[in-house]
Amino acid sequence: MEAANAEEIQLRHVETDVLIPKMMREKAKELCAQKVEAFNHCCKESGFLMVLKCREENAALKECLTIHYKDPKFFEECKQEYIREKLEFQRTGIPAKNRNQKLPTSM
Repeated sequence: MEAANAEEIQLRHVETDVLIPKMMREKAKELCAQKVEAFNHCCKESGFLMVLKCREENAALKECLTIHYKDPKFFEECKQEYIREKLEFQRTGIPAKNRNQKLPTSM
């Protein structure tokens, strides 16, 4: 059986509308890590008043995340990564999250 090319892969509705956007959210949080940290720090420091006191941090975080969510190039990058992971899973049967784990040295 010939290896499938990433451009030839047909994705299901759930993959394009749920799984790839989930990957985008996770990666956007990494790319916006400083703003996530600033917002979390503000919330911890403000307690119940976080709604009032953390507006600026919240707005900066939302702006950063939205830039990535709406970027078609970012979607395409995540889609290609998703396809590579899917093909690797089909080849090995090992999910991406488990693939990087090291095997125990004593079995």
